Amino acid sequence: MAGVAQISDPERVTWELNALRSSLMTHPRFKNIPSMQPEAKKTAITFHAKDDHPEIRQKVFELIQSFDIKVLVAIRSKTDMAESAKADFKSLGTKLQQNAIYDDLITRLFKNLLHKADVIQIAIARRGKAVREEALEQAINQAQKNFESQWKISSNSSIIIEPTYPSEVAGLQIIDYYLWAVQRCYEREDDQFFLPLAKKYRLIMDLDDKRNKPYGEWYGDRNPLSIEKLKGARSK
Repeated sequence: MAGVAQISDPERVTWELNALRSSLMTHPRFKNIPSMQPEAKKTAITFHAKDDHPEIRQKVFELIQSFDIKVLVAIRSKTDMAESAKADFKSLGTKLQQNAIYDDLITRLFKNLLHKADVIQIAIARRGKAVREEALEQAINQAQKNFESQWKISSNSSIIIEPTYPSEVAGLQIIDYYLWAVQRCYEREDDQFFLPLAKKYRLIMDLDDKRNKPYGEWYGDRNPLSIEKLKGARSK
């Protein structure tokens, strides 16, 4: 699963997230929580939905509901990918590379986002210790080419790609929370975190749910994501 957040006012988002963290760090209720200790390098330096204390997580969700954000998500099923990888290895002798899957998701996510401004700045979370700047540039360039090929519209946007850590860019903390909310829907049939944010998701591409279309199921305003629809996908 990968996602991108278009944030209209990144300065405000950064300021408000930092202000929330500062207030939580000095709150007596949370001062002894392990993730709040600086040496833990978790909530004390960056919000991360999986690691944050439930009460802190709720406060972050309440805050990010007020931000002017548009979110796109692309999803691959581990089960379907494993079956595909097994078939490819048997017939071609090639192994499915995790980085290749991630780069493909990046290309899909950015396809329609790279022609809307003269200068586009993209902060991408570092994955492990590898920077992979060249591979990310190739994925973004391919997204631009795919847009031009489909719509016959050339884009002259200057694209700046910055691999970085969530602790350094507030927007990466935001998209982490949005992805976690979707993940809860898929893995636990729990939409309590997703529903308050639902209108901010402009597109959720479930690329392996091919019950209705060969390219997958796309959720948005016309086809809202729901637990009932996901249950149908599991029973296919």
